[in-house]
Amino acid sequence: MNCFGISPARQRGVVLIFSLIVLLILAIGAVALLRSVNSSLLSSGNLAFHRDLVNQAEQAVSTVVTQFKTGGLPVGDGVSFTGQTATSLPAANYSAAALPTNAQGVPVALLDNGAFNAVATAANDLPGATPDIKIRYVIDRLCTATGGATSADCVQSTGLPTGGTANRNTAVAPPSATVYRISVRVDGPRNTQAFLQTTFTKPD
Repeated sequence: MNCFGISPARQRGVVLIFSLIVLLILAIGAVALLRSVNSSLLSSGNLAFHRDLVNQAEQAVSTVVTQFKTGGLPVGDGVSFTGQTATSLPAANYSAAALPTNAQGVPVALLDNGAFNAVATAANDLPGATPDIKIRYVIDRLCTATGGATSADCVQSTGLPTGGTANRNTAVAPPSATVYRISVRVDGPRNTQAFLQTTFTKPD
């Protein structure tokens, strides 16, 4: 016993209890930090996958749009876009009328396999940079119906008036061009998906 009436053994027991509590708090903090780091690494990895999918989708869009504008063969299967813009061509993933979309503007054909098979063909899916990446696309003409494109039935882009600058009222308006839309879905590893969409015009 000391002058305060507390034995040295009891003092050592109290210190041990506080030490264990501190160690427990440190252990909990270390586990929380480790989980946070793992979550950050997982999020960073998913973002990297998504960015890569977007890059591959952009390359696919450029290739398909170029082939469409020039009447080329999109998948090398003998199906040409030439002269086919007024009628749908499922063998080339092309619809002459605007496809139905969800609230976000993504064509339902890219979200549902049944809807896709009705307007396109899975044989046209493009390979990605690696075997676990698949690129699927559809092209639709922004018209309410198939047939000839008119300003009443189709979305059309008109350029600036051409002609003399002295009297703009006598300037001649250029011809309009029908607007087309390409929508792309890319499936990648870890169940990642990326959607890309752009519109363009094609010389008639």
